[in-house]
Amino acid sequence: MSEVLSIVLGGGKGTRLFPLTQARAKPAVPFGGKFRLVDIPISNCINANLRRIYIVTQFNSASLHLHLSQTYIFDTFSNGFVEILAAEQTFDHSGWYEGTADAVRKNLVHFRTQKPDYYLILSGDQLYRMDLMDLLAKHKESGAAITIASTAVSREDASQLGILKVDKTNTITEFLEKPGPARDISDFKVPAELRHNKSKGDRYLGSMGIYVFNAQAMEDCLANEMTDFGKEIIPAAIKQLKVNGYLFEGYWEDIGTIKNFYEANLELTTLRPRFDIYDENRPIYTHMRNLPPSKMNFSNMNQSIASEGCIITNASITNSIVGIRTIIESGSSLNGVVCMGADYYESETKKQQNAEARIPNVGIGKGVIIKGAIIDKNAYIGEGCRIGVDDINRNDGNYGNYYIIDGIIVIPKNTILYPGTII
Repeated sequence: MSEVLSIVLGGGKGTRLFPLTQARAKPAVPFGGKFRLVDIPISNCINANLRRIYIVTQFNSASLHLHLSQTYIFDTFSNGFVEILAAEQTFDHSGWYEGTADAVRKNLVHFRTQKPDYYLILSGDQLYRMDLMDLLAKHKESGAAITIASTAVSREDASQLGILKVDKTNTITEFLEKPGPARDISDFKVPAELRHNKSKGDRYLGSMGIYVFNAQAMEDCLANEMTDFGKEIIPAAIKQLKVNGYLFEGYWEDIGTIKNFYEANLELTTLRPRFDIYDENRPIYTHMRNLPPSKMNFSNMNQSIASEGCIITNASITNSIVGIRTIIESGSSLNGVVCMGADYYESETKKQQNAEARIPNVGIGKGVIIKGAIIDKNAYIGEGCRIGVDDINRNDGNYGNYYIIDGIIVIPKNTILYPGTII
């Protein structure tokens, strides 16, 4: 599919995922114990044999660049690549990306060199599996200049999404960006003849932020100063070009907030997760770390995931994700915890230095109890800490060495919690 150029939009500062985005770009946020969010759209592309991929970002891109450079290395005969395009100063423009459309416009000079017939625009912070070959085939068959992937959503979810109105031929006649909860959008309901499941009540077509553009249509749509696809480019294009909808009926989750991120992670631990990471025909690719298997010493794990390289001793783990290289000491208990793990193992010399400085080791110490929390990478959780156990009423806010967001305790990367700390 050398005629297609894939562009993954990395988003802005990722303020809704802060503090997970404090030191990394949103697409680089760890997910599911061993992956990064950016692995999802890239894997969808690779599984569809789309191997010319640009990642467009501008904030905290160092860790993202390191992950991509270590992970996606194609052979010299495939002409494939995964490259980051960060905001840059040129003679034509010197500012930051002002929106999704502005980010693409400012990089058209790089995209044109690939001479694509179609542009595939993807988001870097969504969880889904889509047959992108089918999306492209439907786009070609329709004769449309633009195709927008959409999914059926409830009225509540429609408040924060771009909503499509389509006719019986799937042609989009109107587009409404984030209508909010009060506005009357009853005329945007999915037509009965297009609904496969008619038992779910009123449904609306929410834009997934996934677009296919004919190359010339992209040039024409960006020949202006509009900055955003959803708010400006798409509504304007509907008035001038044929824009089609593509109905996606699989699992899709926008991981834009701490609550969504937390729930999407823990959903992976259910008996039958809606997002199947065990599909060997459509794998999720990520960095191959060559870590040893995880070791469980006299521990009890219930409906949980342990990634590679973990050592868990005499612990109770329930409904939780244990990330790579996590060390959990004797007597600890985790319930509803997303633990991202560590980037390294500490040497015995380093552990001795920690002991002399009265600093806990990286990982989760003895007798620690954690409930309803996200533990970012390289956290030092000292012996006897109690996190989220004693205080039932959690008030959102910044508490120095931890945050509470949507009632979820977030321990930032590299945080030290000294023994006996109670949160």
